[in-house]
Amino acid sequence: MSVIDLRSDTVTQPSTGMRDAMASAPLGDDVYGEDPTVNKLESELASRLGFAQALFVPTGTMSNLLALMAHCGRGDEYIVGQQAHTYKYEGGGAAVLGSIQPQPLEVQADGSLDLQQVAAAIKPDDFHFARTRLLALENTMQGKVLPVEYLAQASRLTREHGLALHLDGARLYNAAVKLGVDASEIARHFDSVSVCLSKGLGAPVGSVLCGTVELIGKARRLRKMVGGGMRQAGQLAAAGLYALDHQVARLADDHANAQRLADGLREAGYRVEPVQTNMVYVQVDGQAAALKAFAGERGIKLSAAPRLRMVTHMDVSCSQIEQTIEVFRDFIRQ
Repeated sequence: MSVIDLRSDTVTQPSTGMRDAMASAPLGDDVYGEDPTVNKLESELASRLGFAQALFVPTGTMSNLLALMAHCGRGDEYIVGQQAHTYKYEGGGAAVLGSIQPQPLEVQADGSLDLQQVAAAIKPDDFHFARTRLLALENTMQGKVLPVEYLAQASRLTREHGLALHLDGARLYNAAVKLGVDASEIARHFDSVSVCLSKGLGAPVGSVLCGTVELIGKARRLRKMVGGGMRQAGQLAAAGLYALDHQVARLADDHANAQRLADGLREAGYRVEPVQTNMVYVQVDGQAAALKAFAGERGIKLSAAPRLRMVTHMDVSCSQIEQTIEVFRDFIRQ
């Protein structure tokens, strides 16, 4: 039985072409700045997104942490969504390691933060308050794409208030493909952008932080501090380069599969949220554990949550989507 893993797009396996690129990558010591493949990945992605420099790191969590710590000092504050990865799912690193206070706000139904609420949350220049330094957004946010017009408004707001603007762009390229724009059209509104290579893009490991020369200089020092300096990391960087060159446009296939999955489940009687990219959210309430077990016996890996998230990716085919729909139909019939 072939396994259909819908828990996340982080479960992808490197393609044959990617493995070949990794095997033939020229290597050096990246801590000394001598790995040519890492250097190529950093300069290439910085150039593509319109930034001066970039930094290759092991994980998206580290990439975001370095950005927050480079933008903010001890006792500073960043404004962020309640459901944002940098606030909820990264171990509290900004607070624990950076002594940075989060100011969380409720995420709107479309994945955005209400900019009026953002403005109201900015602290006055008073020693009673933490100093608000940064607004952090996420794109996509639970599969929802932030419109370019909204990003421009957020950028204007931060400029008016002297804040920096960071993007957790773990799925930046999903957003770009959905909007039909180059990723640089999204990135240009931000002072820093984190890009994950190991989600829909299909690389096994790695994220890249892009920003100014000064910010990346700070981030490089912080990377060493938190143990993120890698040596012959070119094999991993080669996977990222291959993904950027060969596996961006195909994200549209994942989006189409997610839409088909949502449509099929809705036809079967499930309550399914509207789909924009590669995430499908289904309300299964108290049946989450039973559904996970039922699907698991039939070769489908799911998370167990009342609001069930399923994520399509390059290792899930059209026929496997149909197979998944049929399993969900069988479950609701029993």
